[in-house]
Amino acid sequence: MNTKLDLPADRIAYARKLAERIASPVSEFIDSYSSVTVERASLRLAGADGANSDGVPVANLVVDRIRASDPELLENGAVLRYINALAKTGTSVNELNNKIADGFDIMSLPLGDSGTLEAKAEELVKSALGKIKKNRKTREDRLLEWEGRNNSPLLYLIVATGNIYEDIKQAVAAAGQGADVIAVIRTTAQSLLDYVPYGPTTEGFGGTYATQENFRIMRAALDEESARQKRYILLTNYASGLCMPEIAAMGALERLDMMLNDSMYGILFRDINMYRTFVDQKFSRMINAFAGITINTGEDNYLTTSDAYEKAYTVLASQLLNERFAYDAGLEAKFQGLGHAFEMDPTIKNGFLYELAQAQMAREIFPEHPLKYMPPTKYMSGDIFKGTELNTMFNFVSKASNQGIHLLGMLTEAIHTPFMMDRFLAVDNARYVMNSMDGFYDDIEFKKGGIVMSRAHSVLNEAIAFLEQVEKTGMFNAIEQGLFADVKRPKDGGKGFDGLIKKGPSYFNPFETALKKELGLAR
Repeated sequence: MNTKLDLPADRIAYARKLAERIASPVSEFIDSYSSVTVERASLRLAGADGANSDGVPVANLVVDRIRASDPELLENGAVLRYINALAKTGTSVNELNNKIADGFDIMSLPLGDSGTLEAKAEELVKSALGKIKKNRKTREDRLLEWEGRNNSPLLYLIVATGNIYEDIKQAVAAAGQGADVIAVIRTTAQSLLDYVPYGPTTEGFGGTYATQENFRIMRAALDEESARQKRYILLTNYASGLCMPEIAAMGALERLDMMLNDSMYGILFRDINMYRTFVDQKFSRMINAFAGITINTGEDNYLTTSDAYEKAYTVLASQLLNERFAYDAGLEAKFQGLGHAFEMDPTIKNGFLYELAQAQMAREIFPEHPLKYMPPTKYMSGDIFKGTELNTMFNFVSKASNQGIHLLGMLTEAIHTPFMMDRFLAVDNARYVMNSMDGFYDDIEFKKGGIVMSRAHSVLNEAIAFLEQVEKTGMFNAIEQGLFADVKRPKDGGKGFDGLIKKGPSYFNPFETALKKELGLAR
């Protein structure tokens, strides 16, 4: 490990061991449960697509019909009944989807013999995983062909008009101005919908609906722009909320490159039930891991409810836990965009040095991870000149500490949705700062016992003490008591709790089985 902060390797290893011990009982729980959205994600991988005349997706119709027939039957998995319907009717996937959308009751069919169902399942698994493998190879080939043409760190910009076709205009303009990653912000509160809307959408508030068709449309537009620039433009969306695994499946099928995916974000900041969130995040991350999609975790959100100076250790603790849960889902370090943010109160003396310490500490503790660094938001105001100064310092710290993914700050943050010119200025500022200090990371050393080094050691020790407390308390109890982000969530409360499913002894999910085998997670 390349260390400038003289962080003790044994203490870092101990912190990781604590995270592993904390995650272990949670992982045991996860393996015994499924959820309605895990089942719907598996159906989507099997080919269940489309919606009825009321806009209810076929995947939801299948799960809802099974529950209506006998709620306990879901303990066997929803894919079983879908595959049985394919085998019994002799129809294609598309034909069956149309029949289900028109009201066909798949539960009216008796189960066929296991050999026929297993053979059909193998066929569907091979088709879905084959498509995802092809998407991954396409991405890898293009990144290799155009290697060195993107910025370092990757410059990440958001678009959020509510209209996918307007989003394309903004995305292409941003890419033309130098952005490497385009993130389509999801419409407000979509994370709380227990279904995924169908088709292209032109109406959204604060963002654009995440749908598979919207993913396809934006991917095609960015591919065209990538070919024009001879530079691969990455596409990001959200695999979070009540449909976390489904959106991960859609992203894998449509070749998204990054997805926001955190192990606890939905619990803490969207009041989604903790048990369901942990179950959903694992299956979604297994899909991301197989697809080669880089996840972005949400530690920056801790600093919206907690003070960045006083509670900096919670960010590191969450990064370590997110890392552990990601490993448990088969996600390699190189696909873990662990999050943190430049959110120190700008009036604090030496605040810039504390920010640098936090960023450098993260870089050294997670040397193989493409860390995602978030811009100042909490202390942005209508003073666009001060905002530009804050973003300039943020850009400096990002390059100085060798971050991997850099979400650009906007001078109009907290005023209005950024215009294209605001994005241009954000890209221009970052490229100027980062070009002018290109070799800074390799040249800089920190004073032993100085502010930066002392601060990093202090935060590491505080994170270890915090993780020791969480281990003693237990993960579920710690969340219930509000140890994370000063937010308390009851174990049996929150949205989506009724969608948790205890796996039965005959649980059948050929996609989960195949993904575990491919990722080396099978026991």
